[in-house]
Amino acid sequence: MSATILLGTRKGTVVLDRISSVWKPRPIMHAGIPVCYAVRDPRDGSLWASLDHGHWGPKLSCSRDDGLNWTDLQSVRFPPGARQIIQYLPTPDFNPEAPEGQPEYRDATVLKIWTITFGSEEQPGKIYAGTIPGGLFVSNDNGETWELNRPLWNHESRGGDLFNGDATSENRWGGTPASIDYGVFEPGIHSIIIDPRDPNHIYVAASSAGVIETIDGGLSWKGRNQGMLMDYMPNPSADWGHDPHFVTACHSQPDHLWQQNHCGVFYSDDGAQSWHKVSLPEAGVHFGFPVAADASDGRTAWVIPAQGDSQRMAIDGGLCVARTSDGGQSWQLFRSGLPQDNAYDIVLRHGLDVAGDCLCFGTTTGNVYLSEDRGETWSCLGNNFPPVYSVRFG
Repeated sequence: MSATILLGTRKGTVVLDRISSVWKPRPIMHAGIPVCYAVRDPRDGSLWASLDHGHWGPKLSCSRDDGLNWTDLQSVRFPPGARQIIQYLPTPDFNPEAPEGQPEYRDATVLKIWTITFGSEEQPGKIYAGTIPGGLFVSNDNGETWELNRPLWNHESRGGDLFNGDATSENRWGGTPASIDYGVFEPGIHSIIIDPRDPNHIYVAASSAGVIETIDGGLSWKGRNQGMLMDYMPNPSADWGHDPHFVTACHSQPDHLWQQNHCGVFYSDDGAQSWHKVSLPEAGVHFGFPVAADASDGRTAWVIPAQGDSQRMAIDGGLCVARTSDGGQSWQLFRSGLPQDNAYDIVLRHGLDVAGDCLCFGTTTGNVYLSEDRGETWSCLGNNFPPVYSVRFG
């Protein structure tokens, strides 16, 4: 199993090391700065953190000596001329089918670097970053410089090429509540999946747009939302506007993909050509944020069920983890070692990870739990961490 766990937290980056059979945290890094995502590059072992500094703005920080020293990078930014159609937070009388006036525009500014993903072994130096608003950025020199993927930014589903004029198509990308803290209601890219068989085959997931796929390295993109539902909209099965909370794939069987969102747990076994709802609402397996897929068996995945949008906390005051091994046809719920009374935790979209038989998750109340038997029993690694935004084995 991995000997390191990386936490992105409200007050910095926490690295836990397995020493003999005990997990020990190092002194906090980036102390006092929100870190929305922390991860290790499996190609060279470097550590990466996405800083969400309220004063200085978002930036990436990298350590190439296992956390002893960090270098901040500030070059993830939209090019001149990048514009977006302004989104507005829906109100109770909001009707998405009503006629709208002319779109309003603003210059695009990176508000949050939401996720980081690394290219293949054959692509040294290639890194992807997803942002709020919904930009996909690519670096080919280990993060020294970044380029916006314009075919996705200019996609007809979000209004067309706004670099060269006003919208030529309707914008079908909605905002995400995760952007409200920045004073806007804009979409964001939180999931980037590289097909291990073909690095030119990439999926991204955006809130609120859905799953989008490229098979030519980002030169063209297609929505992959067939079978997904958004029960809160007049047309629940529309092509665009979906809010997948997190999307992941099985490493050895990458045609098997998983997601959990407002309207349930969804599974695809055909490379996102179609999705199937595999919730079990009577057991609470429906709403939630994170999902983890087994690296060897595409039909096996884990979710952490939660109360719906109005509460966003553990169900009935007790934490549990649900596992399926048959593509969502059935689910097992595991509670051993997890608090079952007065637990108000919620686990965010990047807050669960799996490595072999080991799983780890962290909560917004600063609790971190580890399982070494595929989620069946749990032990607590600490109750006093800052609110946890991301958990990744390193």
